[in-house]
Amino acid sequence: MTQSRLYFRQILSGMDIAEDNPIAQQMVNFIYLIGDRETGEAVVVDPAYDPQAILDLVEADGMRLVGALGTHFHADHVGGNLFGHEIVGIAELLELANVPIHLQSEEVDWVTRTTGVSEDHLVGHTSGDTVMVGEIPITLIHTPGHTPGSQCFLVDGRLVAGDTLFLNGCGRTDLPGSDPEQMYYSLTQRLGAVPDDTILYPGHLYSEKPSATMAETRSRNMVFRPDSLEQWLMMFS
Repeated sequence: MTQSRLYFRQILSGMDIAEDNPIAQQMVNFIYLIGDRETGEAVVVDPAYDPQAILDLVEADGMRLVGALGTHFHADHVGGNLFGHEIVGIAELLELANVPIHLQSEEVDWVTRTTGVSEDHLVGHTSGDTVMVGEIPITLIHTPGHTPGSQCFLVDGRLVAGDTLFLNGCGRTDLPGSDPEQMYYSLTQRLGAVPDDTILYPGHLYSEKPSATMAETRSRNMVFRPDSLEQWLMMFS
């Protein structure tokens, strides 16, 4: 696809939106907009903290929101209670725009409990499914480990990875629903087919840079150093 057709925008919570929200400032979540400039359609990835501001950005860019993608059920990504703090997310987004929320099937029950959103609004997928935004295909990759239904999105040489993979480190595997063994296989096998020249876009700004190639990430990130599952579990479980 031509660069001009793909609409792709990285938004930093606590800076680009929710500027006065101390939780957003602390968590430094990334939110992503992906769309087709020719049709004007866009989807949002992990619309937490300020859905109205996100919609305002979409409209200001001459686009319209037709869906949302959730990387996983944690409140700082899709809304809910985070250590006693209520974070707005997909429930509030649906009050403003009646759009489908695309998840891995394993994550649907977790999201309903976290956000209160009914399953009627949620679309469960399996790994390898494609969500079309206009003529732009987004491939969904199931990457369990951080949560049972964590997923990444591959679109035109970009990997939107949520909390599965950061430029430095990976998502925690000591939380409810986490599985360190599954995380190892997600990183080394499920994401193993992602080419080195793909640009990694993580779910948080946990590094100096907001993105990097997978080649750079694989060479510098310690989670790729172990040679076996046993070594990985000794270091990171």
